[in-house]
Amino acid sequence: MRINFKIIFLVFIGFILYGTILLWIRCGANLRSNSLERKIDIYSISQKLKVEGDQNSDPQSNSGTLNLFKTEEIDCSINGDYTVRCRKEGEEVYIPFSFIHKYFEVYGKLTRYNGADRFEWSHSYARVHQPKRKYTTEGVFTYFENYKVEERDRVKCISGMEGVPVTTQWKPAGYFYPTQIAQFGLAHYSKNLTEPKPRRSVIAHSHSVDKSWIIPEGSLLTSIITNDSNTIRSTLLKFSTVGDEGVTLNAKFNSDFVLSVDLKLNVDASSCLQVTLMDLEKKEFWFLNYICGNFFIKAKKPHIYHGIKCNEWTFLVRDLFIDLQKGLVALKIPKKQIFRSKLRISNLKFFGSGLCSSIFLSTNEHSKQFFAAAEWLVTNQNNLTGGWANPVQRKLAPGFRTLEPGWYSAMGQGHAISLLARAYYVSKNSKYLKAAFLGLKPFHALTNNGGVVTHFMDQLPWFEEYPTTPSSFTLNGFIYSLIGLYDLVSVAPVDKKEEASLLLNEGLDSLKKMLLFYDTGSGSMYDLRHLTLHVAPNLARWDYHATHVNQLLLLHTIFHDPIFLTVGTRWQDYMKGTRAQHN
Repeated sequence: MRINFKIIFLVFIGFILYGTILLWIRCGANLRSNSLERKIDIYSISQKLKVEGDQNSDPQSNSGTLNLFKTEEIDCSINGDYTVRCRKEGEEVYIPFSFIHKYFEVYGKLTRYNGADRFEWSHSYARVHQPKRKYTTEGVFTYFENYKVEERDRVKCISGMEGVPVTTQWKPAGYFYPTQIAQFGLAHYSKNLTEPKPRRSVIAHSHSVDKSWIIPEGSLLTSIITNDSNTIRSTLLKFSTVGDEGVTLNAKFNSDFVLSVDLKLNVDASSCLQVTLMDLEKKEFWFLNYICGNFFIKAKKPHIYHGIKCNEWTFLVRDLFIDLQKGLVALKIPKKQIFRSKLRISNLKFFGSGLCSSIFLSTNEHSKQFFAAAEWLVTNQNNLTGGWANPVQRKLAPGFRTLEPGWYSAMGQGHAISLLARAYYVSKNSKYLKAAFLGLKPFHALTNNGGVVTHFMDQLPWFEEYPTTPSSFTLNGFIYSLIGLYDLVSVAPVDKKEEASLLLNEGLDSLKKMLLFYDTGSGSMYDLRHLTLHVAPNLARWDYHATHVNQLLLLHTIFHDPIFLTVGTRWQDYMKGTRAQHN
């Protein structure tokens, strides 16, 4: 067969041309891709570009990062006042976030996301609680289901006598602060609606003495039938001990730490209920002693003492973990060293002599703690003025006249009314409604006459959280007072609503007309001292700003006035760095 070399040569030349064209197309695509990559800004390159390699390579390895530019340290001059060390990469300059955090009050932290480091930036550390439904008096109080009042550092302890918090806010020795007590009660009311029903178990019955009790020789523990009018219990445990040994309950205690018992200790220095807690991790024992004495809390390691009433009934509801934490603070031991999950109740003892009901352990007793606060408010209200006095001196800021002990707060009055309105709603006991109406009296008296009322520009009424001279016009306290008035209007009989309703409408009118005075364009004002003292503005820190937002969004669910939604939404945007436009 004759071979045609001319044809073979032409075929060979065709293959060469085809390969050349194919190679040119592929190389051209790569050149165009590289050209586009060069146009990506420096920030994107330094943050995002990585060499595509083995899919199974270590995600924490930095070997795949493109180091396109040399990094060098330079000085950054801050407004010509001082310098900080920065880093330069190409034409981009990187300033340390530790400096940015302090200079601009923004926040950030390193986290892990999808196996890689990520820096999360936020303009605010506070949180806004979006309303889920219309606010109602029978429902949770604002967003207080998230409050843990007794865990606050400024709460010295929960009083053994009253069952309400003792504050150190403006007096280290401790005192009863009506606003905080109302917040304590409102938080427990709200938690009672939002948390599961308590798991409750009886660890000792009052109708019998079982084998779990250890009774030393010479001591007594017996069940008795009683007709004592001061207790609703028909049977009680009566105890009497001698020497240093008490009667001991060695039951199988569960992991619940809220102890409930009706207790009457006789006037005897040795009379005491003692609960022993064991730290499983450190193998340490702590002794919580509830003893006859007129004091808040004392501690001498490993003993912690809470004073309770002598020779009369005390209805004890104690979160043993909280009592231990407060004792550790008294001992100057960091409370973070103790964990609830690492604690167990070892035993329970009675010393001295007295009476007690059945003893319960539960996951919570929110309802009982709510009513403890309500009872404190009824008992400690001034029957002439209707107020709940703050028994400490308060200096709000330089330029304001010092508030002397006995001053009233519109916020405290409002919180108390909100709590009493709920106590009446739940119990239908008229004493709570009567106390709530009596609490309106300070809303009719000027601040310079023992009340909470001042006027903006001598025209608009304002209810002062701090009844200062000159006026301070604190925003969050004023709004809380309006919520209290609304709560009373909501539960009051129709023929008794008028007084609270008029006060509420006056306050709402003032709020709508004055609200924009508090808008800074990037946040909100805590008060208006810059107008009354002629000083620099007092900006609300982010947690107070978030409170303002929460309050405005809540008011919108009730009254549907667009100003509350418009301003509340704008202020919420400020928390993400949005600012008002400039000219």
